[in-house]
Amino acid sequence: MTRTTARPAAPDVHALGEGPVWDPARQRLLWVDIVAGVVHEGALDAATGEITPTARHTFGTTVGAVAVAEDGELIVAEQAVLTRVDLAGRRTELARVLPPGRRSRLNDGAVDPAGRFLVGSLPQDDRQGEEVLVRLDGERVTVLDADLTVSNGLAWSPAGDVLYSVDTASGVVWARRYDPADGATGTREQAFTVTEGKPDGMCADAEGNLWVANWGLGRVEHRTPSGELLGTIETGAPHTSSVCFAGPALDTLVITTAVQGPAEPGPASGRLFTARADVPGLPLPYWRP
Repeated sequence: MTRTTARPAAPDVHALGEGPVWDPARQRLLWVDIVAGVVHEGALDAATGEITPTARHTFGTTVGAVAVAEDGELIVAEQAVLTRVDLAGRRTELARVLPPGRRSRLNDGAVDPAGRFLVGSLPQDDRQGEEVLVRLDGERVTVLDADLTVSNGLAWSPAGDVLYSVDTASGVVWARRYDPADGATGTREQAFTVTEGKPDGMCADAEGNLWVANWGLGRVEHRTPSGELLGTIETGAPHTSSVCFAGPALDTLVITTAVQGPAEPGPASGRLFTARADVPGLPLPYWRP
């Protein structure tokens, strides 16, 4: 098993950094600060691993996730709705996912191999087992799961025929067959359970293995689809939240972290980190509006 250490990549501190996304057409990195309600953009220096913030989009609600279309437009998961941001910055509500008054918010999201956007929710009260994972099919919202504790990271196999999804509070990474052509899914089965810390954001590499951010242990875990631990990347920030492959060769891991209260240990909590991967990542599909 390999163990490496990530390095802080930018000076800014985020309350709840999440959801990094690499946009290769524009050599642009996107990520969110959920509680601040901000979508950030930045430039990655692949040689040094440093990230320079270049733009920000501020919303009046929490922002759980962002994805990008081939032309550069964005889809943003606000607290309860999905919003399109066009190239002029105009915003249009695409769909409401959560009903008014529901004590939940949208959380992590990702684009499937055919360009559809998936996003899940988490509770903001003590309810358990009522959160959803949904997919935006055109203008229609299709519910894939409705019994989750905290819907989180999403990733697909290299062939696009298996969907992996994280349920953080239970520690489970689920797997199911997935048909990219029509979005049909098979039976959801437990791929593995994380017993130390909690699984959070996730991505996949070109060999079909998973990179899972561990909320609580301050690291990203490199695991096989059955859960075998191949290696870790330590951040020193206990609340490591998500990860993606970035850079021209997709061999730089960008890692987000969070600050949880004034007693958070470690000066690097809430910062972005980068690390060199020994295997390239899978390119992220563009969202198709």
